[in-house]
Amino acid sequence: MTGTLLVGLYVFVLAMFVGFEIITKVPPKLHTPLMSGSNAISGISIVGALLVVGGGESPLMHWLGFVALVMATINCVGGFLVTDRMLQMFKTKDPG
Repeated sequence: MTGTLLVGLYVFVLAMFVGFEIITKVPPKLHTPLMSGSNAISGISIVGALLVVGGGESPLMHWLGFVALVMATINCVGGFLVTDRMLQMFKTKDPG
């Protein structure tokens, strides 16, 4: 295993633990606004995954970059859908 891949794996595992700890401390009322705000982070993850897919040194890095790209895209689209649904709840309904 190359050193770059090993360091990337360490960063990924640490990011999972930090993300889990942060999300479990957020009150339930703030989850939807937090998700809508995290769409920018998902966009950055998409750009990073594209860089890995395009410049990967090994087939393993290409596949990991592809999986990261798919997951970040799902997260970004899901965040926008949840935000849109949340904003629909605040629209006034026409009487009549």
